Amino acid sequence: MTHILIGGETVSKNKLDYAIVSIKKLNIRVTPQRVAILEYLLTSGLHPTVDEIYRAVKNKFPSICLTTIYNNLNTLCEVGLVRELKFGNTPSRFDGNVKEHYHIICNNCNTVIDLHYPLLKEIEVFAEQIADFKVSHHRFEVYGECTTCSA
Repeated sequence: MTHILIGGETVSKNKLDYAIVSIKKLNIRVTPQRVAILEYLLTSGLHPTVDEIYRAVKNKFPSICLTTIYNNLNTLCEVGLVRELKFGNTPSRFDGNVKEHYHIICNNCNTVIDLHYPLLKEIEVFAEQIADFKVSHHRFEVYGECTTCSA
């Protein structure tokens, strides 16, 4: 089994195979472009924008257009294989790691890095108790300066 290091986590190549099987079970076409986008997200360890994904898969599919990227990302997000990340006024980024986790974001270059830290579920319980509120989820982000920008 092939393993790839992604954002500090080892991910097996079988993750792509699992995603493809999931797509088929949902009766969604498995196109080469869709697989390339998904593979890039699962193996790059990055949190790319649509433009970055476009540039990454354009070499393999020279005739691919941005609309194809957008449509495929929308489909992959809808079925829960990819997560869209929105940070303020910056363009959306996409994450192939759909497990609950946190992010560190550079204030200068907008690099996004996975932060593997135990989920803070107690904050959801606390919010429900003090606000009589049914919490669905929470986001936790840490902002600062990456080593490249601080050098």
